[in-house]
Amino acid sequence: MEKMLCMIVFGVLAVASMVQDATAQTVHRVGDNMGWIIPSNGAVAYTNWAAGKTFRVGDTLVFNFMTDRHDVLRVQKTSFDGCNSQNAIGSAIMTGPANVTLDTAGDHYYICTFGTHCQNGQKLAITVSSSTGTSPGANPPTSAAGGPSGSVPGGSAPPPPSSSTTVLTSFVLSLSAIALAIFL
Repeated sequence: MEKMLCMIVFGVLAVASMVQDATAQTVHRVGDNMGWIIPSNGAVAYTNWAAGKTFRVGDTLVFNFMTDRHDVLRVQKTSFDGCNSQNAIGSAIMTGPANVTLDTAGDHYYICTFGTHCQNGQKLAITVSSSTGTSPGANPPTSAAGGPSGSVPGGSAPPPPSSSTTVLTSFVLSLSAIALAIFL
């Protein structure tokens, strides 16, 4: 009976740990070490960067750029394709680095509005899935323009991995060890 109770407690703790990990938000540094610049190989640089990633509602994009040299503007697909700001969703973020929280599922398009930066490849298209869904996230979008909901900018440096995630994981592991010690 004690071994059965031990297995149940351990199983509940394991499931709780997995559920917590599945809902953790991800911080994506746009372009990784390259940052948000005019890429030397054009728009393919950001397409390739996004191709290996899954973006979900609640995740954060961090655009690392120098203030007064670049900006970030979310636009609809037609403006993304034409590199113009006519169909802007929200306002341009002028201060770098810029944090953008992905608050809606669907296609998201970002451009730099400085000079010919967008025409030279400083643009990013991603597909955002719902936080609980398993749909693919980073393939270049092919559908119509994104919805009217905007991004939430922030001017601070990217946050470190969530300390609540670390604390909860440590707590679950500690409880697991205690449960095993008590019931075995």
